[in-house]
Amino acid sequence: MELTDDLLLRYSRHILLPEIGVVGQARICDAAVLIVGAGGLGCPVALYLGAAGVGRLLLADGDTVDLTNLQRQIGHATAAIGENKAASLARSVRAINPEIDVQPIGQTLANAALLEAVAAVDLVIDATDNFATRHAVNRACVTLGKPLVSGAAIGFSGQLAVFDSRLDSSPCYHCLFPDHADEPELRCAEAGVFSPLVGIVGAMQAMEALKYLARVGEPLIGRLLLWDGLRADAHVMKVPRDPACPVCGPAALQAG
Repeated sequence: MELTDDLLLRYSRHILLPEIGVVGQARICDAAVLIVGAGGLGCPVALYLGAAGVGRLLLADGDTVDLTNLQRQIGHATAAIGENKAASLARSVRAINPEIDVQPIGQTLANAALLEAVAAVDLVIDATDNFATRHAVNRACVTLGKPLVSGAAIGFSGQLAVFDSRLDSSPCYHCLFPDHADEPELRCAEAGVFSPLVGIVGAMQAMEALKYLARVGEPLIGRLLLWDGLRADAHVMKVPRDPACPVCGPAALQAG
């Protein structure tokens, strides 16, 4: 897209970065991103992507704002209690940047609706809090060849990874966390979460997304970042692609 004088001024601090410049910012402005989940992670992701000028944001969440959300879900105000989270967050993003297109999807995406939403964007961000949705989003991204930025936060611990099954070097979410893994699923309602943690992980998801869209830096592909908030310690581990993965392995892709 052509950046007007007002847009050049709005995004000037990006444009000043030699790695981004006018070309990189134009790529960001031309992009469409789907954020699945408008809660603790989805709020900072959407606010940063909206402020950065991502041209079209699709925000999907079927939940409503609750009083207990306000401790960490910074895209929602007290007045939004009882309102759909996607609609509430869309309003907050528009207040920051009215120059972009923000489309709330007030339902939990599944099946054909999920595939349609993923197909309509350049990149997907998983900001959900349950394994079933994460695996469904991952399958849709592999099927349609879309990059996926995945984050999670619970207690004082967070994690972040980027997947792009179009690349031989990239695993998918299932390679890292098989859907048959016999592990307990913890949620904030049961285990609690330190409020700034979701902001840290969400901001890193936004950073990875913007890097990918602007084509700068090295994306966190084939690696998993683990953050320990109690010790302020980060650890990055390599994650190989599983050749026998039923989602992104050769047999699965040929069958699909």
